[in-house]
Amino acid sequence: MSLLGRSLRAAVCALVVFCGSVAAVATAEAEPSCHPQGRALRYVVAFDRDTSEAEARAAVAGGCGSTTIYYPQIAVAVATSADRDFAELVRPAAAFSAQAERLAMQRANDTSPARSAPARAELEPTDPAKVPSADRTGEQWDMRAIGADKARVIEPGSRDVVVGVLDSGVDSTHPELASALDPGKSAGCLTGAPDRNWTATTSVHGTHVAGIIAAADDGKGVSGVAPGVRIASVKVIDDRGYADPEAAVCGLMWAASQGMAVTNSSYFVDPWSLSCAHNDKRGVVNEVMARAVEYATSAGTLNIAAATNEAAGLVPSPRSGTRPQSDGCQALPAGLRDVVAVSSVSEERVKAGYSSYGLGVIDVTAPGGEAGRCVLSTVPGGYAPLCGTSMAAPHVAGVAALLASKHPGYSARQLRRTLDAQATPIACPADYDLTGDGSQDAYCTGYAGFNGFYGHGMVDALAAVAPRRTGSNPAR
Repeated sequence: MSLLGRSLRAAVCALVVFCGSVAAVATAEAEPSCHPQGRALRYVVAFDRDTSEAEARAAVAGGCGSTTIYYPQIAVAVATSADRDFAELVRPAAAFSAQAERLAMQRANDTSPARSAPARAELEPTDPAKVPSADRTGEQWDMRAIGADKARVIEPGSRDVVVGVLDSGVDSTHPELASALDPGKSAGCLTGAPDRNWTATTSVHGTHVAGIIAAADDGKGVSGVAPGVRIASVKVIDDRGYADPEAAVCGLMWAASQGMAVTNSSYFVDPWSLSCAHNDKRGVVNEVMARAVEYATSAGTLNIAAATNEAAGLVPSPRSGTRPQSDGCQALPAGLRDVVAVSSVSEERVKAGYSSYGLGVIDVTAPGGEAGRCVLSTVPGGYAPLCGTSMAAPHVAGVAALLASKHPGYSARQLRRTLDAQATPIACPADYDLTGDGSQDAYCTGYAGFNGFYGHGMVDALAAVAPRRTGSNPAR
């Protein structure tokens, strides 16, 4: 789900469990009896790592399903089935359907969640002639906070660097983004397989995120952190605001296949709302996401994610094939080990009240704003301010893109280490009573150089292009 939805509450903290490895696919002695009921639903299916595509497709067919795509690099399939017993029939592989889970949740509650309302109205294409041309960079306090206004003068970023905007789609007709957007590397992922339906249709979210990363430095409107890089629109959030696991996996795999240096994920993986309770089904989602992130990282793609807007204390999500902690809240994809999780700060450099946090989860922080002082960026038809960790994360993605431009030979892990090392430390606040009621609204643990509110500190765009530190190489 987009982190803009639910009045900027879009975050989920869910304890995810994956017990042991996924069993290998067994050859069925006889075809099961299929009982299709209603429309076909999408599933993600995790197989044993050495499962071939032929074996996976046979297992899906034997479970009364149809394979949409198989990702052999991570042994994950996306399938559809109208048989309500598909998840059982496809065993010993592990399958999960966000669509089926939503239907079950609605039946259990006898109500439809807010995001099950009809899809929002279609966005009108931007008419460049109607976009205000006034220079509004003076309103971009967020860019000054990370030194991006000075950094872009030295290094605006390289056209060889592509940042994947894994979001709700990007308005390709916006004059601030048209030259940066690469249609050839853009893709829609809502079915779990890449297609050409990648443009923004109902949500401004992806266009706003894209502008923070790479809006043109042209003396008009706003400018992004890295206006010289290219961006790719990778649509993983649908018209009702859902980011299902198959779409997220597709987005990560597509980014890796296209050689993207950086991705930005300002969403949480559906279907669950805020919950920190045990649920075995979440283990499948965690497993497929962990595999996709680990693969993308090994392929050279650094993955940035918003920490979510639930003001929740997070714990790390488990790596592929491992058990999670017994308690605590987890966010996907932000909580995964190979993801750079970003918290949000106000103009005063204090953790925003809505921002989730957690020692060992938050890597760095960036401006996301607070009510009345949000982040100005591009939206279809012009510009608008929005607040959230959704806005903080693309600042970090932009800085990472500048680092990738400066150091084209760096691996994803080298980029991450440099990003962390160059951040400006922010100590835990002595008092965090935002409401003034005499009680602490959250508790920060750690020390000045690394803590649960700010991680290693505020990202520094200027340091990325003109390093202020000497001595040992943090990227080794």
